[in-house]
Amino acid sequence: MQNTKLLLTSFTFVGLLALAGCSFPGVYKIDIQQGNVVTQDMIDQLRPGMTRRQVRFIMGNPLLTDTFHADRWDYLYSLQPGGGERQQERISVIFSPNDQLVSLSGDFMPGVSRDEAIMGKDSDTTVTDPAQNAEQPKPEKPVKPGSLLDQIQKDVDKVETVPVPTPEPLDTSPQ
Repeated sequence: MQNTKLLLTSFTFVGLLALAGCSFPGVYKIDIQQGNVVTQDMIDQLRPGMTRRQVRFIMGNPLLTDTFHADRWDYLYSLQPGGGERQQERISVIFSPNDQLVSLSGDFMPGVSRDEAIMGKDSDTTVTDPAQNAEQPKPEKPVKPGSLLDQIQKDVDKVETVPVPTPEPLDTSPQ
């Protein structure tokens, strides 16, 4: 009787310790990721008129293909940091009856970077030619004689180039 009571008490104590260990603060909890990872770069590559194969190449296989809406693919991604609140992102890609991309809907939009949205910059969705965005070179101002820049330029101009010696080929004849 005494041994049974001691055994039952010890099992109860060990069980309570095990349960306390499950929710003990400081215990590492893993991040849980589910679904398709979708980035803004992927969305920016999509263009109206793309075929299903081209969209699949860029985005990967859709997580959901609805039987009743065959012209719509859904990409879902959720991330729950260890012990944190779950974050979910969704995008739906809609095709025309002849299998061409028609529109997008969801948390991502073409040309809108989340960094720009957070920073509060204007999100201009027009696509421009990169050559137009290149900075125009500013005309150089003449340096003042005797300044540090003038001295550096003179030192650079005085440098003589030295040719790099080329090694002679090894003699491969047997001796």
